[in-house]
Amino acid sequence: MKRACIIVLDSVGIGATADAHLYGDEGANTLGNLAKAEPLQLPNLNALGLAHIPGSHLTPDPEAAGAYGRMAPASPGKDTTTGHWEIAGLRLAQPFPTFPDGFPKELIAAFEEAIGTKTLGNYAASGTVIIDELGEEHLRTGYPIVYTSADSVFQIAANEAIIPVPRLYELCEIARGLLTGPYGVGRVIARPFVGDKAGAFKRTGNRRDFSLDPTGQTILDALKAAGHEVLGVGKIEDIFNHRGLTASNHAAGNAACIEATIDYLKKPFSGLCFTNLVDTDMVYGHRRDTRGYADALEAFDAKLPDIMALLGDEDLLLITADHGCDPTFRGTDHTREMVPLVAWHRGMKNALDLGTRQTFADVAATVAEFFGLEERFQAKSFLGEMEG
Repeated sequence: MKRACIIVLDSVGIGATADAHLYGDEGANTLGNLAKAEPLQLPNLNALGLAHIPGSHLTPDPEAAGAYGRMAPASPGKDTTTGHWEIAGLRLAQPFPTFPDGFPKELIAAFEEAIGTKTLGNYAASGTVIIDELGEEHLRTGYPIVYTSADSVFQIAANEAIIPVPRLYELCEIARGLLTGPYGVGRVIARPFVGDKAGAFKRTGNRRDFSLDPTGQTILDALKAAGHEVLGVGKIEDIFNHRGLTASNHAAGNAACIEATIDYLKKPFSGLCFTNLVDTDMVYGHRRDTRGYADALEAFDAKLPDIMALLGDEDLLLITADHGCDPTFRGTDHTREMVPLVAWHRGMKNALDLGTRQTFADVAATVAEFFGLEERFQAKSFLGEMEG
């Protein structure tokens, strides 16, 4: 019985890509700049080789035993869906559309007609900022708040006392049905919040993402078709529109997602456990909170030995990220970066350099080889390199 565990540290990039200038992200380095801005203690990740990766600005552990490297994105864009799909073997030829000036009037009109009410907002903004700006008007009118960002998202915010969470999800499903073709954003996101006045509003853990269906086969599909279990943790089920999964725990927040991963690993299964740890991105990266970001990474690092202890001799651990969100950088948006790669199994005795991979899809190719599947997703497995 073999198991692979992929853990995505959401937004933990490790240096600007060669094309970062096209995105205005020259100089971004989420992990490296964070390490320079805050005391950052990650002994367990460093014991697997994290600090050996160029750009980490961490002190290498001379006794490290694990495989390490970094991966450049082959797909255009810098959003969650694109990054996770590529990790799973699916690369995009064109980026998802973005609407930095808000959505077209005809689209908003069609959405308002479909839901039977007007909307507020329709501009690019930070979620916490727009809730403070429009939350009180939302309480008075009952109109949902629509907004976007530099990412390919259509976000709908609503106070849970005004628009109950099930109804908010219905509004998102309606929007998802309208957002196709040139309007086909990567995600529609429900952003429920509570509170009765500006300054007191707080988003809740009932966020949910409504993604497009993956446009091609992923490692999730391939493993499921081969009879393996595919277990999603956190927003993995949303990112892949529930496709390719055999079970899911939609835990909210890093602590709950780490515990959900541990719970899955305590049980016997053959297949993949795929976890997203969102707090580094959603709670700290976008808010440019360097200390909170560092604390979140350190909290994961402290739990890493518990995860590793549950992995058997035949199991494989892969830790990576989906894009950057440098908390020291200008603005509040994602950053176009390479991502770290740490890989480990119990037989490893030394630190092994996997170099700079040309696509995140090398993870999918490696998992496919690990389970004896022929598919390589036009990528290169590094499984054999881990035996050095």
